[in-house]
Amino acid sequence: MVDKENKKKPNPTDVYVGSRIRLRRNMLGMSQESLGEQLGITFQQIQKYEKGTNRVGASRLQAISSILNVPVSFFFEDQPNQPDASKGFAEDASGAFSLDFVGSAEGLQLNRAFVKISDPKVRRKIIDLVKALGSDEE
Repeated sequence: MVDKENKKKPNPTDVYVGSRIRLRRNMLGMSQESLGEQLGITFQQIQKYEKGTNRVGASRLQAISSILNVPVSFFFEDQPNQPDASKGFAEDASGAFSLDFVGSAEGLQLNRAFVKISDPKVRRKIIDLVKALGSDEE
């Protein structure tokens, strides 16, 4: 019998990359099945990638980035607890929260609606409004 505590936990980087794959796939309204078909693998394999259970190899990540129309670097952007040249070695905990929100149903709805607004002035006013409402909450 295998002790659950001795089971290998997914590597945090694999979990993060998987969450970014899921985020981008959801932003495009693409199903796991569709992404899997385009890669020639099952949707279950996509699920394992997105959970970080299975590690995504370099060539597979490059294929995913092509299908999802983002650079490979997208899957590593804003990774928490990672040194960044622009931030020095400071950690930014808000990145993980932002990623969770953007991947949520509300976040996806908000983003999809926002990108449909063509007037940059209206977009700016909405950002200002949301900032003002957010500061009222604090």
